[in-house]
Amino acid sequence: MSRSVVYARRAAATVALGVLAVGCQDTAREETARTGAAPPSPTAPASAAPSPSPVATTAANTVEVCREVDQLILAGSRRIATDSAASVPRDLTGEQVADQLRRNLAGLADDVRVQARRAADPEIRALIQDTADRIDAGSRASRPAAWMDSTFTAIPPKLTRECRA
Repeated sequence: MSRSVVYARRAAATVALGVLAVGCQDTAREETARTGAAPPSPTAPASAAPSPSPVATTAANTVEVCREVDQLILAGSRRIATDSAASVPRDLTGEQVADQLRRNLAGLADDVRVQARRAADPEIRALIQDTADRIDAGSRASRPAAWMDSTFTAIPPKLTRECRA
């Protein structure tokens, strides 16, 4: 097995695990967004007045669009990991694995771009469009597995921080 194939598979597995871990952390944030309050902390004092819901201050569909982008990133990461694992018994060359990865990234960028067009909040729309553009750049990279290691892994944490208005 060539060195580039091994590298591409490792990169895909690393990215998939990282994205899946970030996706698991988003569950608590989604619950907070739905209810408007964080779960009580054992050391936090009880609050007499409920805090205002963060959803009330966002554009009408921000939570929905951000959640959909999160799901697309997770599904795309799973697809990349699955395709990478499937390339082993098929004995694909490094270039074939890279082409497959480019196609997966291009499709993911297109799906994310659709969500950018749906966003009512202009800042969220710009954030998601930038995300799609960054993923699209990975689909054009000469070494997409290296791009995933250096760039793709930073996308989910950025979305977690910024796609919640």
